[in-house]
Amino acid sequence: MFIRRRHRDVPELNTTSTADISFMLLVFFLVTSSMDTDKGLGRKLPPVEEQQQELQDINRSNVLEVRLDANDSLFCDNQNVTLTELQQQVESFVASRQTDRHIIAVQADRHTSYNAYFEMQNAVVAAYHSLRDKMARQKYGHSFDLCTPEEREVVTARYPQRISEGVPTEQEGGDK
Repeated sequence: MFIRRRHRDVPELNTTSTADISFMLLVFFLVTSSMDTDKGLGRKLPPVEEQQQELQDINRSNVLEVRLDANDSLFCDNQNVTLTELQQQVESFVASRQTDRHIIAVQADRHTSYNAYFEMQNAVVAAYHSLRDKMARQKYGHSFDLCTPEEREVVTARYPQRISEGVPTEQEGGDK
């Protein structure tokens, strides 16, 4: 006598709502996560009215020339410098000038790497930040980051960022 076994079917999983749940989770994570934004240099452009004014002659002693060559060598007033030396020179140069009587003239070769260019820009901006922070601590007793908008305006008026970008050139090495 043969006992016949019943063949049992495995119950299937109901997956009709899986796609809906996946879509809702996707939307949730897209809404709650932050998206990467493009990084760049924050620069304030002059208003259109100022662009139409006549060009003024600038005294050479009020200009600090910063140059990057094709080999990523950094020069400040035609002297080879490091990023730390550049920051110190910009600080002393800006601190020794009157409010709006200085210009940092930046010139880069077309073959300069982006990394070297941004490091140079960061060193110049760090010099301004350091000067502003020192003044805020002396005048208000706290860092520039903690200043009120009115205090920031006073400090920024004393040390305005005056950076002039030159047209990229094609140079060989560090020679002009």
